[in-house]
Amino acid sequence: MTTPTAFTYQALPMRVVMGIDALDRLADEIDQAGLERVMVLCSLGRRELAEAVAARLGSRAVALHPHARMHVPAESAAEAQRRAKEVNADGCVAVGGGSAIGLGKVVALKYGLPVIAVPTTYSGSEMTPVWGLTEDGVKRTGRDPRALPVSVLYDPALTLALPTAVSVTSGMNAIAHAVEALYAPDASPVIDLMAEEGVRALAAALPDVVADGTDLDARARAQYGAWLCGACLGSTTMSLHHKLCHSLGGTLDLPHAPTHTVVLPHALAYNQEAAPKAVTALGRALGTSADPATHLWDLAGRLGAPRSLRELGMAESDIDRIVKVTLANPYANPREVTAEGLGRLLHAAWSGRPPAS
Repeated sequence: MTTPTAFTYQALPMRVVMGIDALDRLADEIDQAGLERVMVLCSLGRRELAEAVAARLGSRAVALHPHARMHVPAESAAEAQRRAKEVNADGCVAVGGGSAIGLGKVVALKYGLPVIAVPTTYSGSEMTPVWGLTEDGVKRTGRDPRALPVSVLYDPALTLALPTAVSVTSGMNAIAHAVEALYAPDASPVIDLMAEEGVRALAAALPDVVADGTDLDARARAQYGAWLCGACLGSTTMSLHHKLCHSLGGTLDLPHAPTHTVVLPHALAYNQEAAPKAVTALGRALGTSADPATHLWDLAGRLGAPRSLRELGMAESDIDRIVKVTLANPYANPREVTAEGLGRLLHAAWSGRPPAS
């Protein structure tokens, strides 16, 4: 085996606390970050948990803002930013999934307030400096070190309330991060190792989560995989899969994780011939000699996840519009993205057909 000697790897400055009862360490993490007045962010669905988190913090929790929304609409971001200024917060604790953590990121961008993330899903977005903001039907994304949470607490007990169906799509969303990291133009041997291990961990854990939603060991393994997959996304350039999902989410307001779940096998199939090393690594991670794209499509089906954009509310007439939005800005991808190829990919993903190159 040849040892790579030419690559660049940028480690991201953050702390990760993982394990049962990790939430008990929240006050310590706030002290570590030097914070005294935090605003707790969550979506409406996670308000009860966020209230319990705020109660743990006592007077250090100066506000609870339960208004996080999917895809971080600009008006929602502005409201949270105003609230943070109003209560003179010096940091945020984001409790929940990508919506809450994404909202924390845009508050951090506005005022430089450190974010401590307490994820309750497996998306992995808490491990990245990638932010997103949706305005006038267009989702913009970017990278900024200020958006990277300073600390992340992974407590599997906090995912027990996550419905099985949401657990599956959230985990598939995280797998998508690792898949694209394996063929990213700025990949490295370090990221390759993390990506392969992340896919392996999640692909093995998700069936166990579906079999028994109360299995804390399975949920802990899923969090471990989400951490690794999210870290991969945080250190590499996004390609076709993420660009397409951002177009679908921002333009059509499709649900985030289910959209990633549907699109992933098709985007991977599109790129497989141009990314043989990634295909080999995914084969090892998934324990299959078959086509990884088809394997992921089959896995989603076995776990009861949606496999068509039509199920998520997309009309077939929207395909041409999404092609145009996706092609509007260039981005790195191992295979050239053409309108014809993207149209074929979207028609297959819309109808629920198996992925094909």
